[in-house]
Amino acid sequence: MAPMGIRLSPLGIAVFCLLGLGVIYHLYAGVLYSRFASFRQKSTVDLRDLLALSIEAAELGGREVKRIREDNALEEKSKGKTKEGDNEMLTKGDLNSHRKMFYLIKNTYPHIQVNSEERDTAEGEATIWTRNIPKDILEKVSEGKEVSAERITVWIDPLDATQEYTENLRKYVTTMVCVAVDGDPVIGVIHKPFTGYTAWGFVGEAASVAPRASYNTNAPKVIVSRSHSGTVKKFAQTAFGNNTEIIPAGGAGYKVLALLDPKDEEHEKADIYIHVTFIKKWDICAGDAILKSVGGQMTTLKGEQINYSGSEGNTGGLLASIKTDHKALVKRLPNLEEN
Repeated sequence: MAPMGIRLSPLGIAVFCLLGLGVIYHLYAGVLYSRFASFRQKSTVDLRDLLALSIEAAELGGREVKRIREDNALEEKSKGKTKEGDNEMLTKGDLNSHRKMFYLIKNTYPHIQVNSEERDTAEGEATIWTRNIPKDILEKVSEGKEVSAERITVWIDPLDATQEYTENLRKYVTTMVCVAVDGDPVIGVIHKPFTGYTAWGFVGEAASVAPRASYNTNAPKVIVSRSHSGTVKKFAQTAFGNNTEIIPAGGAGYKVLALLDPKDEEHEKADIYIHVTFIKKWDICAGDAILKSVGGQMTTLKGEQINYSGSEGNTGGLLASIKTDHKALVKRLPNLEEN
């Protein structure tokens, strides 16, 4: 007896069975296609899309940084000591920016490694990428730059120059995103929340910023960290002479932009950037990528390339320059232990 009390002939039963098999086939094929599409989404990432996402993340975090500073709602506290013994500050701006940036990237690409300066146990945010690719990226960067997700490490700094942020020295503050592929910095984004300015670079493709016309390495302006400018002054003047001008500044992102032409009258201009102590990779990766995208260099003080996979720290100091003989600069540097 067939369903609903309908009696079928042997031919009808055969047709009924075939129809059932057809439905099962299409359902199974649909599941397979869905899983295959999901697997493809997991396994590859288009770097042009990731550049656009990185810009959106930096600007989204920047809006939180700006809002909290302007509301004077920092809720600042120390999260410990730096290796130099200074307080390492943490504010609500750091945490809110981290949540916006980290979860925007993770929600879009769950299978890539994302390293952030901040750690947060709060529930994640349901932020979603708009899929908007800015016009200048569409014009300058061709599509189809796909790489395996497992080769990618993203470094984010939700608020660079936290100490200066607490002192209301707004010009030094940035948010940053960097994309490294096999440890090499490929995409860098530096955003200035209080002016709205964003610089980006994609190594081998394009950049939104350019070098200045010339640089002086005979009596250079050397930009260094405010926290230990005295130590670096002696080091730099030993290398480049007593006429070397030292520019103390906050934030690694700000210092890298000082080597370029950010079209900002308030931004100091430098010829060389030197850092002589331990520094975290989320502080320097974005700047390294931007410099490399316009022909510059960032290395350890010994001239070694910095690898942006594995551990979060860089112990070899750094030297950054552009449109100069970088290897010649390295040779002029004294032995750090002698200073």
